[in-house]
Formats: sequence, C-alpha cells, structure tokens
Amino acid sequence: MNVHDTERMAGLLEEAGYRRAADPESADVVVFNTCAVRENADNKLYGNLGHLRPRKQANPDMQIAVGGCLAQKDRDTITRRAPWVDVVFGTHNVHALPTLLERARHNETAQVEIAEALEVFPSTLPARRESAYAGWVSISVGCNNTCTFCIVPSLRGKERDRRPGDVLAEVQTLAADGVLEVTLLGQNVNAYGSDFGDREAFSKLLRACGGVEGLERVRFTSPHPRDFTSDVIAAMAETPNVCPQLHMPLQSGSDDVLRRMRRSYRSERFLRILSDVRASIPDAAITTDIIVGFPGETEQDFQATLDVVAQARFASAFTFQYSKRPGTPAADLPDQLPKQVVQERYERLVALQEEISWAENRAQEGREVELLVSSGEGRKDDATRRLTGRARDGRLVHFAPGEATGIRPGDLVTVRVDYGAPHHLVADGGVLTHRRTRAGDAGEAGTRPDGAPTTLGLPAFGRPAEEPAPLSPCAVPAT
Repeated sequence: MNVHDTERMAGLLEEAGYRRAADPESADVVVFNTCAVRENADNKLYGNLGHLRPRKQANPDMQIAVGGCLAQKDRDTITRRAPWVDVVFGTHNVHALPTLLERARHNETAQVEIAEALEVFPSTLPARRESAYAGWVSISVGCNNTCTFCIVPSLRGKERDRRPGDVLAEVQTLAADGVLEVTLLGQNVNAYGSDFGDREAFSKLLRACGGVEGLERVRFTSPHPRDFTSDVIAAMAETPNVCPQLHMPLQSGSDDVLRRMRRSYRSERFLRILSDVRASIPDAAITTDIIVGFPGETEQDFQATLDVVAQARFASAFTFQYSKRPGTPAADLPDQLPKQVVQERYERLVALQEEISWAENRAQEGREVELLVSSGEGRKDDATRRLTGRARDGRLVHFAPGEATGIRPGDLVTVRVDYGAPHHLVADGGVLTHRRTRAGDAGEAGTRPDGAPTTLGLPAFGRPAEEPAPLSPCAVPAT
C-alpha cells in the first residue's frame, strides 16, 4: 500500500511540473513516504534525514518532505528533530504535497499539515505507475479492527470503501493499457462492502475482475481471518484469473495471545480456513505474518505457534519480533519480554519455517509453471545469466532462457522447475513457451499505464445509488 501511495505522490509531482531526478544526489526535492508499523522505521527515517543535512546546508533551495504514517504520528516532532525538513504531511492529505512544497518555498518556513480525516481518496489522484505489466488498485483505506499491537487504525483512520464501479473502472483502464496483473489493496480487503452494506461485495468484485478483457492475473492483500468467508473461497476457485495465492495473517498460534492481541479468531478457526481453501484450490500457496514475543507470551504460547506453523505448511512467512508502538494498548501491557528471549524464539520460528518452505518448494520440482517475467527481482540474474518471473501462485522463479531470445519483462513464459530452494525456484532447462505481450511491448518502449484518476473530488462513501436495470435485447430507449 505504501508503494502505491508513493506512485500517487510521484504522479502529483509530475502533474505539477516536477520530473524524476536521474541522479538522487542532484534532486531538488526529496520525499520520504514512511511506515510506522515497527520501531526501525523511525530510526531509518531520522538516520536518512541526518544524512541529508549536509546537502541541505550546501543547497538551501533543496526541499525535503516527509509523508505517510510516521508523519501522521510524529507531526511537528519531525521538524523539531530535523529542522531542515521543509514539509510534513499525513496519510489523509497526500493530495496537498505540491501545494505545501510551493508554500514552503514562498514563506521560507516549514509547512506541517496533518489532516485528521480523509480529504481526497488517494485513488482519485494521478499516478506514476512503476510497472508496465502489474498494477496496484486500492479498494479501501483505513481499518476498523482494534488489534492491540497495531498502530495503523490510529494513523489511517476508519475503513472507507471505494465504490465497486470506480474500482472496476480503474482495473479496466489498467488492462486496456496492457497491464496483465492487478493486486487489490486494503488493510482488510475481505471486509470490503461494510460501508455500503454488502457482505459479499469482495467476492463479487473478484468475479467482476474475471470478466475484464486482457486481465490475466488478480491478487489481493491482505484479508483478515475474522471476515474470510466461503463466498470468497468460491470466487477464488471459480474465477480463472484469480491467482491460487493467499496471504492470511496468523500473528500467533496461541489462543490466549490471540485474545490479548484482540484478534477475533482462534487457531482452530484459522486452520479450518486453510483446509477449506486447499479443498477448493489444491495448489494454493498460502503465506502469513507472525509476531514473536508479544507481551506475556509464555514458552507454552510460543510452542502453540510452532505447532500451528507445522500444521499450516505455509509457503513462506513474514516473521517479526514484537515492536512496542507508543499509543497502542499492547505498549502498556505488563510482562514485556526481554530482547534475548524474543530473539531466541524468533530464530527457532525462522528455522522451522525455513524447513517447511524448502520442503514445499522441493515439491514443485518437475512441474511446468507459467511465469510473468519481472524486472528487478532477480538480484543475481546478471551473474547467473538467468531471468526472473512470478508463477501464478506467487512463487519467485529464476530461469535460464536457453535458446529463447527477446524475452522481456511483462512477457509470459512456461518453464519446468528443476530445483526448489527455501525462498525461490530454479528452472535451468530453457523456456518451453514464450508469449510476447502488450505489457512487454510497453516496457520495451519505456511507456507505463496512464494512471489517470477514475473519479474526481472527495470520496463518496455510503450505499451506492441504485443502477438502472439493463435493457432487454428488444427494448427501445424512450425519446
């Protein structure tokens, strides 16, 4: 979601006449889009701002702006700690960035503007899309959950849903521009529809994406186990372009810890969801998030997490050591765990998941998979003379092109997997098929999707207006 917000910021700046600097060291404006989920985000921001101080002193006309969740949280603390910062803006007023930069120049003083509620839906803003073949599409912003460890609801606000027609229009626009894959974004995507009273709105949206011409892959992130229902599983299984991939955050396998986290499900319910998904989509790759060292977590609680991980057989997991975030209920809980205890448990969890991921990837050996060729994901591709792509289930595959030539990011190829490593697959037997695509053409030409706004002005929340019934085949409109 932050990556897509950054695309919107870049689009706003380009519309205002700015252009991306070829060399970051020569930039007239530097914008940081920040996260606040973990403490290291704070440290990273202030470290980066410190590195920029000498450049600002040498060139007072250079401007530095800080936006995103950390800006929403710290507000004018940023300009007190780093008085060389020119602009601070929050999560609710991204659209104001060009105006604030101009005002800071004119007034020759820092501008700190933090809105308390959403003013303009980010998806109505222009975007500088980074990829010719894959696009992010926000379906909602904010979150109505009250997880005790999470700072996001206080920084992003209550959930607000876009109208289904607006979402679908953006998806259709991207597909018309040659984009092959979209990822639907929300803090809790499967709660989509709560604003306008349709509990099956998300599954309907998935099915509607299935009818978009030219769209070959649909992904979404992230759902919440509380709201994950059978109609979503059915939509995933029955819509051909919805990928067999699911990111389902576990957070903890201990029911007691889940209760104190205020996560409204228990381990049995979580495992049942996974079982239902695999019954309908046998090849689904399921990933997760897990927090280690939540306040009061006992060895027995941690063992329960290991037990659930062993049963769940995740393809991979994002594992985190609990990070105390000021302002969250968990920050004030007793029994905060010592760092060395959390570190030791974290290492045990990572070792277990690594073993499972490796076994799950070895099970892919010998399979033929379709890859959407990507750019920038294979860090060693130049040295190994391989290319990289994503399989439909989201797995990363490094492949040797063999005799095939002219393969570009955005093209589709099929390969046979030779080897499964813990974090990727390898296919060195050459390309079995290669399909050139419009996305590949666009990438080769250096063009990107237009990213034009799908609506204008303030977000329209609440129940959508009733749409007129379609005309029958023989009906004649009145004149």
